[in-house]
Amino acid sequence: MAGVELHVPRVALERIWDHLLGHSEGEEEAAFIFARHVQLGDDHRLVHVEHRLVPESGFAVKSAYFIELTDDERAAMIKRAHDLGAAPVELHSHPFQDVAGMSPSDITGLRELVPHVRWRLRGAPYAAVVVAPGSFDALAWADNEAEPSVLAAIVADGQRLHPTGRSETAWSRGGTW
Repeated sequence: MAGVELHVPRVALERIWDHLLGHSEGEEEAAFIFARHVQLGDDHRLVHVEHRLVPESGFAVKSAYFIELTDDERAAMIKRAHDLGAAPVELHSHPFQDVAGMSPSDITGLRELVPHVRWRLRGAPYAAVVVAPGSFDALAWADNEAEPSVLAAIVADGQRLHPTGRSETAWSRGGTW
C-alpha cells in the first residue's frame, strides 16, 4: 500500500490532543475522528469531518495503562461512521510513555477489532493513533490488506507531523517493540 495521511484542522487536533493528554489524573483517554476517504492514485487521504471525545461513561475499564470501551461506545462509533459514510480513526493516549508506540494489549485489540469494523463498514479505511506527551504513532488500513502500514503523517493546516514508526514493528513482532 502507498501512503495514508490524516488531515485535521489544527484547532480540532489541539482539542483532541488536550483531551487525550490534558488530564491531571494521568489515565489513558480516547477519542475518534470520522474522516472522509479520498484516494489519489495509490495514496489515501483521510480528511476530518468530525470528532468525538470519549466521555467517562464510554469506558468499561480505565486506568493509567489500559482502557476498554463499552460495547455501546464501540457500537456508537461504528454507527456514526456508517451514518457519515466515514472512515473511523481511533485515538488514545499513553500519558507515561516517552516515545509513542502501540502496547501489546493495543496490538491484540486491533487484531480483533479492525477486521470486524472494516467488515461492518464495507471495507472502509481504519486508522489507530496512540499519543504520548512528546510524540505519536499510528497504523492504517486503507486497501483490502489485512496488515496495516504506518500512517505517513498527520497534516494539520499544512504542517506535516510524523509518527515514530514503533507500532509497525510491534505489529510484526506480535505486540513487542
